[in-house]
This record gives sequence, C-alpha cells and structure tokens, in this order.
Amino acid sequence: MKLDAEKIDRAVLALLYLGLHEDWRVWKRFDWHALSRLHEKGLISDPVGKSESVAFTETGRDEARRLLIELFHVSE
Repeated sequence: MKLDAEKIDRAVLALLYLGLHEDWRVWKRFDWHALSRLHEKGLISDPVGKSESVAFTETGRDEARRLLIELFHVSE
C-alpha cells in the first residue's frame, strides 16, 4: 500500500499540537520519518537527539493549530 506522506505529515503536525506544553514544546512520540519531514519543512526543531520533545517554529505552531481544527473539527 502506498501512503500519502503529505497527508500523514499534516495529521502528525495536528496531533503534535495536542501535546503542546511550555508554549512551544511538544512530545515527539510519532514516526521518525514524519518528524524529519516536518523539520525539513521548517515546522519543528530537529527531532534527532536525547530530548523527548521538539519545539514548534512559529509557523509550525500556527499551522498545527489550524490543522487540528480542520482535520478533527475541534472547536475553540
């Protein structure tokens, strides 16, 4: 089965927002390939390292919030 990496990345970014803490940090408990692609797109900090979390960029946090609402119909 061929998966659409772009759709996966959008869903992962939206779900990352659910673990938001300290205004910018999120737990990195998702597929490493998806996290690497999100980093390459400039949406999160580099996921490689011992830290259990990554930081959103400003653009990444805004897009994650927007996608959470769009994909999962979360009301504000």
